[in-house]
Amino acid sequence: MKVRAATADEFESLWQIDQNCFPPGIAYAREELQWYMQLPQAFTLVSENKGKIAGFVLASIAQVRGKKRGAGGEVTTVESVGHIITIDVLAKWRRSGIGSKLLTKAEDKLRDEGCRTVLLETGVDNGSAIRFYKKHGYSVMRTLPRYYLDSLDAFLMGKKL
Repeated sequence: MKVRAATADEFESLWQIDQNCFPPGIAYAREELQWYMQLPQAFTLVSENKGKIAGFVLASIAQVRGKKRGAGGEVTTVESVGHIITIDVLAKWRRSGIGSKLLTKAEDKLRDEGCRTVLLETGVDNGSAIRFYKKHGYSVMRTLPRYYLDSLDAFLMGKKL
């Protein structure tokens, strides 16, 4: 199993994988997935098994402003925060370690780019994803009401890198 950067000509295959991994309305529209993949601070890693793409992870980096109390009062800070936009593994390859390897490689790249925190969202009804992320050190930070399809809540989950 090899993890590498995705190439632009693999977009259609990645979009098809996303369509297979999530139900309509939660899976990304073609234009939406393309938009995320083209963000300046985004990257996509794929896992290949015997020359075929078994899954991928799409992540991005955002610069988040905050305030901290210092000796001289409040100080404005800027922190790089990673975001796992989606992690998709074809059904026949699930529970084989591919998702874990993709997530670890994405976290390594985010850490190398200066991120100290990574965030993601997952449906409150997606028990297997919640268990997967908790196994990898993520915790639920809060509930995002009506995040999916304007009706299904999501958990915002995070982890310190």
